[in-house]
Amino acid sequence: INVLFEDENIYVIHKPCGVNFHSTDDEQGIVQLVKQVRDNTEIYPVHRLDKMTSGLMIFAKNKQTNSELSQQFENKTIEKYYLGISLIKPAKKQGMVVGDMTKSRNGSYILQRKKDKPAITRFFASSFELQKNQQAAGLKAWFFVLKPETGKTHQLRVATKSLGSAIYGDTRYGKDKASRGYLHAYKIRFKLKGQLIEVLDPFMSGEEFDLEEIQNNETLAPFLRPEKLGWSKAAFQVD
Repeated sequence: INVLFEDENIYVIHKPCGVNFHSTDDEQGIVQLVKQVRDNTEIYPVHRLDKMTSGLMIFAKNKQTNSELSQQFENKTIEKYYLGISLIKPAKKQGMVVGDMTKSRNGSYILQRKKDKPAITRFFASSFELQKNQQAAGLKAWFFVLKPETGKTHQLRVATKSLGSAIYGDTRYGKDKASRGYLHAYKIRFKLKGQLIEVLDPFMSGEEFDLEEIQNNETLAPFLRPEKLGWSKAAFQVD
């Protein structure tokens, strides 16, 4: 468990892909692992990541900070940026996915047209060629940067599926198998106690999440500075 940022109030850690949020009979979840590694039982996960999703998670060291950050998530004043890969061209290359989400079969969710309590996801997407996977090398794929403004279960996975572009390796919402589900919580920005905190997570496992290749790709490199992209004026941003 890599700690990417720490101060007197929080840890920001890297969650590996394939690790559950809660512990099960067979394996420990990320909350229990962080408590053990940091030798601290009084820590509070401020938000969650799906089992297949890797990347940044915030843990508060006290109840007051947990309450403050939870309120910030509720007020949409915490910026989160995710990177993802799909093998299928999306219906559009940038924009917003908005709609209520309801539970379907076997723990899956579906996006509805109604917008009573909608999930809101903004995104940019660009094509590139897969390089590492021998079976898929040379195939065109699509690289996403996703900016959720709400925190619904499976929100980003459902949003990309609604665009016709299920996340590569996400067999719940798509058909393409891979060594992992290619969704990574890459960057987070927020203010705490008057301080602007920005943390990014470069530990993207999986052969197609090659940070050096992304940096050297003129089209994809800007996605590694997601807060600089041309988001809609309606998209919240931390000053």
